Amino acid sequence: MINSTPQVVTIAGSDSGGGAGIQADLKTFQARKAFGMSIIVALTAQNTYGVQESMTIPSTFIEAQFDSLAADFVIGAAKTGMLADVERVETVVEKLKQVDFGPLVVDPVMVAKGGHHLLQSDAVKTINEKLLPLATLVTPNLPEAEVIIDQRIATDQEMIQAAKKIQALGTQNVVVKGGHSQNKEAADFVLLASGESFWLEAPRIKTINTHGTGDTFSACIAAELAKGTDLKTAIVVGKKFIQAVISQPIFVGHGHGPTNHWATIQEDISLKKL
Repeated sequence: MINSTPQVVTIAGSDSGGGAGIQADLKTFQARKAFGMSIIVALTAQNTYGVQESMTIPSTFIEAQFDSLAADFVIGAAKTGMLADVERVETVVEKLKQVDFGPLVVDPVMVAKGGHHLLQSDAVKTINEKLLPLATLVTPNLPEAEVIIDQRIATDQEMIQAAKKIQALGTQNVVVKGGHSQNKEAADFVLLASGESFWLEAPRIKTINTHGTGDTFSACIAAELAKGTDLKTAIVVGKKFIQAVISQPIFVGHGHGPTNHWATIQEDISLKKL
């Protein structure tokens, strides 16, 4: 029975306000019935108003966290979030090559909702060239996808082309999230390594309580992968979960509040193939 419980790790930054980052990931892992662990790459002083300060963790301590977990646990999947700068990205990449943490979900966190940069601009090239080729799945929102491919994305067709360009960087599977679009539906485009592609659509919800949605979506997928769920199903469950945590609100803080990680999945989404 040793290590028989599904285990998943988040490699990311800490959100002192509890709505995003490591905290959102761990809450999501728990909600999806996977045992969550963390490798902290950066710290933030943060609340629902935004990020006031941030600082990085020394690379030697990041390496120590990797080694500690690898020595004891059987981790079935991993996800990355805030990686801060070139040094931290390179450290995480090298350690991921040394350990077996299962499928990797990359959430390319770049800018907080309040505008605070969580990734230095010169680290984008490092992510594109070194981290994305290790990823089983990458889940950028529209602004992040624009940075990755260095091109504006304004239409559904441009989302499709963006997914293809990101996949060409070496990642196997891509979800380009459409939450920032002007479309009536919150539609995400999914491109799988097999060549299969489809749209996941759900009603757009009018709310400012969306802090940590990207972290939560990717964490849900990672938890499902750790449990042995196939990738396509894990992505669909992730979409259902994020719709649920937004549509069943909690009220915390004065600004962009967090999502509800104890929400019950009950929202239907539509899967439309091209």
